[in-house]
Amino acid sequence: MSQRRQQQSKKGMLSRAALLSRRALRKKGMLSRAALLARRVSRRALSDKVVADMRLDHGAGGLRLDEADAGAAPLPLFRRWFDEAVANPDIVEANAMALATVDAATLQPSCRIVLLKGYDDAGFTWFTNYASRKAAELEHGRAALTFWWPPLERSVRVEGTVEKVAPDETAAYFASRPRASQIGAWASRQSAPTTAEALVAREKALDARFGDSVPVPDFWGGYRLAPERVEFWQGRASRLHDRVLFSRAGGGGWTRERLAP
Repeated sequence: MSQRRQQQSKKGMLSRAALLSRRALRKKGMLSRAALLARRVSRRALSDKVVADMRLDHGAGGLRLDEADAGAAPLPLFRRWFDEAVANPDIVEANAMALATVDAATLQPSCRIVLLKGYDDAGFTWFTNYASRKAAELEHGRAALTFWWPPLERSVRVEGTVEKVAPDETAAYFASRPRASQIGAWASRQSAPTTAEALVAREKALDARFGDSVPVPDFWGGYRLAPERVEFWQGRASRLHDRVLFSRAGGGGWTRERLAP
């Protein structure tokens, strides 16, 4: 075989090898894409399964809630549970609570986390911006609160009427806040559209404007929810949880009953 034919034959073999290599790579790519798609489907199915299977069997701590132990009114029991939540090192903010409100015109509910700042026989108190969405939805005077303390497997739900606290009570609480938080109350037009840059600029301008004494904004203050229903929930094994409900009765008293879990 001449040298030219040998070169052509060698070139053809290389071309066929390159073609086979490209086909193999293409096939491998197809398999890779198919495998990737299969993995994605598998992960999605696994994710759905994992979410569906996420559960805990409560009651490991041995805590129970008996009617006899609950007392005749909700506040003493709430105080005991709240103190135990505060003392628990695994609970970071025992005073965090979900505040649920409803738009009176559209009946659209909304919910957010706020911080409890006081409680007594009159009710549960928090502070916020009076121009916010939550404030607008509180105008009709009703709301609900939920506390959730996972390490203790406990929850408390509170429903009732809402009113603004007196200005002097707002002023006393505002004076107890750190100056940075006082400036923050002025800087945030809560629930209104803004940008990060605008918020920082407003904070700096207000920081320069006020001295050591920051006045209470006229658009900021407290609310108090006077409870009409207070439900205590204690996690138990096999989903047979303890639920004790206190309902406001005539004459300022309370009725108490156990609810099915």
